[in-house]
Amino acid sequence: MDGPFIETLADLEAVIGKTPPQMYLKDIDHLDPGALGWIAQSPLMFATFGGDRGPAVTLAGGQAGFASGAGQDLRLPLASIDDPDLARPGQPFGSLFLLPGIGETLRVNGRVRAVADGHVHVAVAECYGHCAKAMIRSELWSAQPVAAPEALSDFVAASRFLALATVSRTGLADLSPKGDPAGAMARLDDGEAAAVWFADRPGNRRVDSFRNIVEQPALAMALLVPGSTRLAVVRGRAVLSTAEAQRGRFAVKGKVPALAIRVAAESVSLRTSAALERADLWPLRQCSDIDPARLFVNHIKRNRTEGMAARLTRASLSVPGAADLMKKGLAKDYKDNLY
Repeated sequence: MDGPFIETLADLEAVIGKTPPQMYLKDIDHLDPGALGWIAQSPLMFATFGGDRGPAVTLAGGQAGFASGAGQDLRLPLASIDDPDLARPGQPFGSLFLLPGIGETLRVNGRVRAVADGHVHVAVAECYGHCAKAMIRSELWSAQPVAAPEALSDFVAASRFLALATVSRTGLADLSPKGDPAGAMARLDDGEAAAVWFADRPGNRRVDSFRNIVEQPALAMALLVPGSTRLAVVRGRAVLSTAEAQRGRFAVKGKVPALAIRVAAESVSLRTSAALERADLWPLRQCSDIDPARLFVNHIKRNRTEGMAARLTRASLSVPGAADLMKKGLAKDYKDNLY
């Protein structure tokens, strides 16, 4: 174990700062036309389901539009899910929808309402777009078909994308994307007990997953080698380390992350994903025509947060060309704050 470790939310905020209130203005509590359009073009989704042992993570996918929904109901065919038995009524649910060629992702969270008629029905509580930094760092969409390493340690070292599943103390699920070059994404330490390490990077600044780890250390994660249809699935308990030696192992372009996360692995499996095979993501054939900046703008307009700051933000996005301004701001952030 390499401490010191983050033990309280105050300790966490002392290292990474408080989440700016405006980060929550992108949230809506239903699937609006923009989100439904996104889901209709998505061939792959990461999903987490909460359980007695903590969250589990799996993939779902097929042809674009395999999932569907309306309002506060998200519907997932059981046949599209790699591990359909994970879905049980009442469980916390989190998801991450990918679009071919698009760096931003759509996150839809809620709770499993029912498993019936060959579908998982999710009562949607939260829907918002996520920034593209993880996808840019992973170079996921530029990958070509590749045979992933057979050995687990080699696979982890070659991974470039990670979907991190956590659940809050109040029972809210979160599924967060992480991306990095091979060798900087994750590391497997073999000792008496295997431990998987990964690093914090700049993202949307909500850090829900790290807050959840402080309160509820059980987590799950799926590691990908882009271009391959195999993945490593890890379940365990995590701690957030500020140790300089551990953080330094994940330096990229001279930038040392603020945190390194150690996962004491309770189970690790390397498997082929049928959802990835059906989604057939690589090589990229055609980019989606969805405009993430427009979705962000529309979600902020539909957000129900009260207060002067929220009203002013919504008003500022009502001017013509707001989506173009949002797009320029995102591009600058991706260029200046990638690491």
